[in-house]
Amino acid sequence: MLYSYLIDKIKANFPFEPTKDQLKVIELLSEFILTKESKSLMLIKGYAGTGKTSLIASVIKVLNELKQKTVLLAPTGRAAKVFSSYAGHPAYTIHKEIYRQKTQTSFEADFSLDKNFKKETLFFVDEASMISNQGFSESLFGSGRLLDDLLSYVYSSNCKLVLLGDTAQLPPVGEELSPALSKDELSLYGLTVYDYSLKEVVRQVSESGILANATSIRNLIHEQRFLSLPEFKTLDFDDIECISGGQLIDRLNTCYQSDGMDETIVVCRSNKRANLYNQGIRNTILYREEELCVGDMVMAVKNNYYWTEKFKEFDFIANGEILKVNRIRKVYELYGFRFADVLLSFPDYDGVEIEVKVILNTLYSDTPALSREENEQLFYKVAEDYAHLTRKKDRYEKIRNDVHFNALQVKFSYAVTCHKAQGGQWSNVFIDQGYMTDDYVDSDYFRWLYTAVTRATQKVYLVNFPKQQVGDYY
Repeated sequence: MLYSYLIDKIKANFPFEPTKDQLKVIELLSEFILTKESKSLMLIKGYAGTGKTSLIASVIKVLNELKQKTVLLAPTGRAAKVFSSYAGHPAYTIHKEIYRQKTQTSFEADFSLDKNFKKETLFFVDEASMISNQGFSESLFGSGRLLDDLLSYVYSSNCKLVLLGDTAQLPPVGEELSPALSKDELSLYGLTVYDYSLKEVVRQVSESGILANATSIRNLIHEQRFLSLPEFKTLDFDDIECISGGQLIDRLNTCYQSDGMDETIVVCRSNKRANLYNQGIRNTILYREEELCVGDMVMAVKNNYYWTEKFKEFDFIANGEILKVNRIRKVYELYGFRFADVLLSFPDYDGVEIEVKVILNTLYSDTPALSREENEQLFYKVAEDYAHLTRKKDRYEKIRNDVHFNALQVKFSYAVTCHKAQGGQWSNVFIDQGYMTDDYVDSDYFRWLYTAVTRATQKVYLVNFPKQQVGDYY
């Protein structure tokens, strides 16, 4: 009775007639929601265009109407913003929900797994392909295994979890597959896993070049056909365009003017390539000659726990967080490094502003963040200021709380690597895969390409792709 009612209610809230695929998920999800079995988990996998977004939005709306408690989570701030937008319900990062800051005893804040005070709550986690379960000994969060910690947190308090994701996307760095999207992996936790894969594309492939090409790449991934560079279909579509390097500046300019820098991104294969793009965009399109200017978009490239202590919105500035420079108060050199006092805002958190000190050296380096040698150099230079303190503990405490030692490490975010873009969506996505031949083709490359293409909501630009993939276009 209740089972049928829930199915009918979700169907009634659906924006269109559900496909057989979607109907099966609605039935399975309804069964999962109503089951008395506490150790159960729902895994919903769906490729781009299969209607996963519409389905989950309808389900969450119905659950809210029925006063069923729900919590929406995602691996990054940008992914949480996208999830919240389509679900019509607040969403937060996994880290904010499940960890709490312990008393600081080392140079960086330490976060332990929090107690789950929620009861009989349904947790929905989007972009689950990004959830790692590699144990990092240097991790400051819980056990260092995010999937382990997420499951421990949810199931410690009579709650249940729905994981959502796309198996064709890039897995977490250093892993071959996404553990949070594997039924076999999840079953090892003693959970009954309700599992369904949405495969039927419902959005009109005939109208969307982004979707048509993403589906084509996804099929090659599924069939494990990694023999040659995939061909793109572009001639019949308005939302995917091949451009040469000579056309790049004009197209980027147009996108910045029509949709804004917030809605335009260049996706590259390496930090070095992204660095070249960021310098070129700032010099040639934005006419910015200073090393950092008001209006610049930057990205945090290392977690920072120092500058957010006064803010309830977040416990730390996460690696990958996009920020906007609103004001620059002072630029100076110290300890062999360059620093700036700046006012930053968080576009993904309704423009919350924060005063920070940033280290400028990372802006132009080819490394992902300060190198180990640079970190050590900064540490020892700062330590010299506290050499007069005889007790080692006092000296370490001063270094740990030093503003320069805690300076935020950032890079420009006009161009980023695909792992940094994952979980986010932009109206316009420019894809530069660099020099590619059939010899470089493997599973990672196909997943990289699929993930890059599916970041776009309006238009994809393929920059300098070889004729083998796109034919003659100029």
